[in-house]
Amino acid sequence: MKKSGSIRPDMVVDEIMRKWPATVPVVLSYRMLCVGCPIGAFHTVAEACREHQVDETRFILDLESAVRGER
Repeated sequence: MKKSGSIRPDMVVDEIMRKWPATVPVVLSYRMLCVGCPIGAFHTVAEACREHQVDETRFILDLESAVRGER
């Protein structure tokens, strides 16, 4: 089991998905279009959440659950 090292709001979405592929379904479940998006390489979690009107805290918790294999 990989430890996330804590996903932070200032982390880039694309880097998170590359480092922890288990997070991709989480991103898709929030109907965020970050997967394959050229802006994903630049958008931080905070920016993507703001853009997609997603609760940042809940999103990060779900990402971390996926990294821990709980999703």
